[in-house]
Amino acid sequence: MNSREDQLKAFDRLLTIMDELREQCPWDRKQTMESLRHLTIEETYELGDAILDKDMEEIKKELGDVLLHLVFYSKIGSETNDFDIADVANSICDKLIDRHPHIYGDVEVADEEEVKRNWENLKLKEGKKSVLEGVPRSLPAVVKASRIQEKVAGVGFDWEEPQQVFEKLKEELEELQHEINVDNKDEIEAEFGDVLFSMVNYARFLNVNPENALERTNKKFIKRFQYLEGKASEKNKALKDMSLAEMDVFWNEAKKL
Repeated sequence: MNSREDQLKAFDRLLTIMDELREQCPWDRKQTMESLRHLTIEETYELGDAILDKDMEEIKKELGDVLLHLVFYSKIGSETNDFDIADVANSICDKLIDRHPHIYGDVEVADEEEVKRNWENLKLKEGKKSVLEGVPRSLPAVVKASRIQEKVAGVGFDWEEPQQVFEKLKEELEELQHEINVDNKDEIEAEFGDVLFSMVNYARFLNVNPENALERTNKKFIKRFQYLEGKASEKNKALKDMSLAEMDVFWNEAKKL
């Protein structure tokens, strides 16, 4: 691996290239924080895909794309004299030191859970009115539910045992079934949301990341369905012309693979 000196040289090289592109490239000159925002979100999702695929080479490339965006925002910030990359780095350094008094102070902690509780309490001392202020409004719903539950658990608002969460999940499923039976459309959606929220909560107690778990199933389904499509194509058949029984044969083959 590269030495610290080589790592710093590489980062300096990136900063130099960013300066040159901002001055000389018509596309790079035109960009604003607003125009980069959706691209940054896209790059982050691509990094997430590479992580789930455990593709280290692709992770390296996608991290580079994300790093470029961080440098790009900092460059734009420096042009308006609001902040530069040093301010960004020092800001997170200061936060990490302040949020880790068990490392940089005299606070003692017993385990990871106590670290999380201290983290949320320190946020409130910094002036935040709610522990939920740090949950981005634009997060996907499943990720947002997970972050909400993690944050409130950090200040002690939580179940004590996994079985309690499972019982709550069963209760929510019964309430959903009741609304389905009476065909109450509005309440069906509300109760369905409660079931999903409870599932996300239960996943936390099982030490399962719900977003990763669902995406793993998405990938599995896509792979099996594409196998089914391939087999249908080999037989010169369209899926819409095949019976479910015929499709099940190939689906079960895909499951074995």
